Amino acid sequence: MRQENTMAKTVAFLGLGHMGAPMATNLIKAGFKVNGFDPVTELLNAAAAKGIGKCSSPQEAVNNADFVVSMLPNGAAVECLYIDTDKLLDDISYKSLIIDCSTISAASSKRLIHDAKIKGLHAIEAPVSGGVSGAEKGSLSFICGGASSDVDKAKEVLEPMSSNIFYAGSAGAGQTAKICNNMLLAIHMIGTAEALQLGADNGLDTKVLTDIISKSSGCNWSVQNYNPYPGVMPEAPASNNYAGGFMVKLMCKDLGLAQETASQSKSYTPLGSLARNLYGILNLRGGSDLDFSSIQKLFQEAD
Repeated sequence: MRQENTMAKTVAFLGLGHMGAPMATNLIKAGFKVNGFDPVTELLNAAAAKGIGKCSSPQEAVNNADFVVSMLPNGAAVECLYIDTDKLLDDISYKSLIIDCSTISAASSKRLIHDAKIKGLHAIEAPVSGGVSGAEKGSLSFICGGASSDVDKAKEVLEPMSSNIFYAGSAGAGQTAKICNNMLLAIHMIGTAEALQLGADNGLDTKVLTDIISKSSGCNWSVQNYNPYPGVMPEAPASNNYAGGFMVKLMCKDLGLAQETASQSKSYTPLGSLARNLYGILNLRGGSDLDFSSIQKLFQEAD
């Protein structure tokens, strides 16, 4: 049974993992009331300790919500939550705006937005870039797809979590743009790790080499902001045994989505294919839960 919204600025946040929890926390800091749900009890309890309302089900979380924000690991989880298993679209208020921040296939996003529209609801896709550090700092980039009017409405809740909000186009466009971005991220992270290891193997100080590359033509985001070599950046996952951050298994998922997208459009992405294979090897070697910058380990273990 639907219940119409009676409270302003209430957000239901579904998915309270490495990304979702700090995003939800920033909404609380911005003055929103946040009710959260996650099927993992430990994550739900940790979020509750930060002031997020603890709900026993997604249905409880969306009750009277102005916004429903989801941050889930894959398209199957999104479709099961909203459409196939939990059928959450049947419980969301007509006044609510659904904002799915998961990185999933364009087809899954289109299905969610389409099925929401059939039920008289409004939904957009808003996958993010910026990683866990961006989620914690409230400096994420949201790459939105859907009706432009719905994206404009979503800015009220996206702005406290972001430094950039992009409108990519209609449903599916946001996911396609995000997939392109993450494919490139994987490629330049691999190249950065390879170059740093080459320098280290030849006696260079990797901090000095990082400074040189950062001010030269090889400069990129990975070397400047998320250095994969241990000890170069104290705040980076590489200096914390690659704990936290964006997990290898999620990068494998995104690179798989990129290859599926390339196949559908008959695009040629040889470096994207190679990146998928290298991250797949790392995943199979036990690195699935490590941060994706742990690709450095492949080159270190090649001795």
